[in-house]
Amino acid sequence: MTAILDLPELRRRVSRLSVEEYHRLDEFNENGKRTEFIRGIVFEKMSKSPLHATIATRLFKLVLRALPAGFAARLEQPLTLADSEPEPDISVARGQDSDFKHAHPATAALVVEIAVSSADLDRELASLYAEAGVEEYWIVLGQEHAVEVYRLPVDGAYQEKTTVTADATLTCASVPGVAVSLDELFA
Repeated sequence: MTAILDLPELRRRVSRLSVEEYHRLDEFNENGKRTEFIRGIVFEKMSKSPLHATIATRLFKLVLRALPAGFAARLEQPLTLADSEPEPDISVARGQDSDFKHAHPATAALVVEIAVSSADLDRELASLYAEAGVEEYWIVLGQEHAVEVYRLPVDGAYQEKTTVTADATLTCASVPGVAVSLDELFA
C-alpha cells in the first residue's frame, strides 16, 4: 500500500508553513505531542529509546568536556533555518549561550543525530543541514556502533562522507579539540 504522502496529488495539497507561522504555534500539537518543523511541515517528534537517550547523554558530556572557548553546545535545541526548525540531538554553534537568548542559531559548526531507528530520516536531513552551512554532520548509528560523518557542505550537499567504526577515535574537523573515542561512546 502506498503511503499517503507519497501520492503527488496529495503532497501538493499539504498546507506548508513558514518559520514565522510555526513560531506562532504552541509548543505542543493538539494531541499534546511535541513537534518539529521540517521543510515547511510540522511533524510529531519521535519518542526516544533508552539506547538513544544513553548515547545522546554520553556524547553530549564528551563534547561538552572538550569544547573550546567560543562555542556553545546545545542538547535537543532548535536551529532556525530557512524553511525548517529541526531540533538535533546535539549541536555546537559558534558563540556563547547568551548569544542565543533572543534567537536560535541559524547554523552550527557541528550537528549530531542519534539514529537507533531513524537512520533513513537522519540521512535525509543531511541536505537540510548542508543548505544551512552546517560544517559537519554526524549520524551516530547506535546499533552498529558506528558514526557517519558528513563534511564540506557545498550547494546543499556534503562533499565528503565517511564512516567511523570500531575502536577508532572520531576527531571533529569543525570544532577544535573535540575528539570522541567510539569505545568510550558505545561502552
